[in-house]
This record gives sequence, structure tokens and C-alpha cells, in this order.
Amino acid sequence: MSPAAKKITEKLSDEALAGATGKGWAAWFALLDAWGATERGHAEIARHLVDAEGVSGWHAQSITVGYEQERGMRAVGQSSTGDWQVSASKTVNAPAARCTAAFAEEELRRRWLPDGELEVRTHRPGKSVTADWGGGTSRIEVYLTPKGEAKTQIGLGHTKLPDADAVSAYKDFWRERLAELKTLLESEG
Repeated sequence: MSPAAKKITEKLSDEALAGATGKGWAAWFALLDAWGATERGHAEIARHLVDAEGVSGWHAQSITVGYEQERGMRAVGQSSTGDWQVSASKTVNAPAARCTAAFAEEELRRRWLPDGELEVRTHRPGKSVTADWGGGTSRIEVYLTPKGEAKTQIGLGHTKLPDADAVSAYKDFWRERLAELKTLLESEG
């Protein structure tokens, strides 16, 4: 497993989880084992955590993913449906509309993504972009969250990847490309 491909239990500490939910990873795993979670689907497990255990939606998702990874129900980078995907994010000092343009306008995009095989499907200025990647073999979804007039969080998801190796490679790739995008947009600002 590459350094970029960490289990959620490595990203969310036991202490932080216990502080937010009252239980650490081992206690949640034991509770889910006793409930028979290995025989249930992702949505059912998460719903049980919310409804029966009073866990917030975000933490219910995190606990469910951690449980599925720990029990071999899914690998790092694999969705609950079995698809392979990766995500990356970066906060930039640029307006959300300018961030949209960095994906949607080919001339600007080539300055930070010179070899990218990205074909825009839809874009909503200041909000989101969807695109095909690699001739349509996978999909890019970008969501923009304004953090003020001139600051934006860019969240990028790359879905429909072929395997865990692609997840690892694209995790590094998108971190590098978003860092380059940040440099570009902030140097123009």
C-alpha cells in the first residue's frame, strides 16, 4: 500500500473518534460485529449507527468505512459498490468562479494540467465541474466551496478507476496537479 493510501483508521485517530462519538475504533468494531454488520450493506450499517447509536452522519460514514476496510469488505480507495476512486482537495486564494474557469477553459487548464485528458461535460461557475477523463474511461467531479470572496476549497473526486494501483497513482497525481493549480491561481491574483 502506498503512503497515500491510508485506511480511515489511520487518518481519524482513535482519540478523535472517541472524543466525537464516545467510543474508539475497537469499541465500534465490537458493537458492529455483535450486530452482524459483516452480513449487511454499507447504507444499512451507516443508518444503524445513526438511528440506533445516535452517531452523526459524517461519523457514521467514517465508522462504516473503517469497519468495512478492517473486516475486508472493501479496500482503501474502493467505494461501497466496489468501484475504485480517489479524492483530493486544496484551498486556494482565488474566487470560486476563477477556479471553475481553471477546469472549464482549455487554455487556462493546460497551464496547470498540460497532459490531462479531461473533457468537460458540465460546469456551473463557482460551484462544480464534471468531466470525462482518459477518453471517458473514468470521471472527474469537482466541487467548489467558497471560503470568502477570494478563497475557495476545491474538492476533486476521480471515480471509475480500474484498480488499487490507479488509486495510488492518481492520489499522488491530483495532489501535485492541485498544488500546481494553487500556485497558478495565486500568482495571477
